[in-house]
Amino acid sequence: MTDHGKPFSSPESLRNRVQKWCAAAGIVGKSSHGIRKAVAVLLAEAGCSQHQIMAIMAHSQAKTSEVYTKGAQRRAMSGDAMQVLAALEW
Repeated sequence: MTDHGKPFSSPESLRNRVQKWCAAAGIVGKSSHGIRKAVAVLLAEAGCSQHQIMAIMAHSQAKTSEVYTKGAQRRAMSGDAMQVLAALEW
């Protein structure tokens, strides 16, 4: 929502506002797309489901959010597998 409580009039106006928010937060050189990707990765790493990420990110196709959940699941599964291996009695 804009400072006036209304939806942004275009994706470009939202992009410009995100740049201002980033500058105010001391985050320079990052695009709104890059920040969206970072949020999706954080959501996946936190255990959010693919459908939850789709809802938050407004993805209309599962393959879009699968990029994030697949990587997070792979890292989690490899960590679990290493714990199993470490627990084996040799």
